Amino acid sequence: MICDDIAAFAAALPPMRGIAGLDFGTKTIGVAVADRLLQSATPLETIRRKKFTQDAERLLQIAAERELAGLVLGLPVNMDGSEGPRCQSTRAFARNLSRLTDLPIAFWDERLSTVAAERALLEADTSRRRRAEVIDHVAAGFILQGALDRIRHLRQEQ
Repeated sequence: MICDDIAAFAAALPPMRGIAGLDFGTKTIGVAVADRLLQSATPLETIRRKKFTQDAERLLQIAAERELAGLVLGLPVNMDGSEGPRCQSTRAFARNLSRLTDLPIAFWDERLSTVAAERALLEADTSRRRRAEVIDHVAAGFILQGALDRIRHLRQEQ
């Protein structure tokens, strides 16, 4: 099920189950996971993309192993707010993935998430080589943390 907005996604989540954030790229998929209280995002791994079936299989394996309740995909919106080919590709991936799982899927505006991840890694004095290895799943962590903060805010309003 693809949720139109983060509020619908939050409403679809069962209690005490984590979620994953995904930084979907052309060559890799960065994966981050949240704890069961949906408080904090932790970068997990970077999946080297192969074919859709293999990529989806690995994502669903992570979801099953960690008993995740949903997936948040970073949506690469242009700086002016428009959606280009990368957004279309991300939405197509989500549609295809939703055919394989009942997990709710939401999108989160990922503008500047990679920039924030790069800045954090630089501040941590991470080597260039190590940054290249971890940038995607660190960016997924930023995407997921943004969604978690919004979900927490929505729940406080109720």
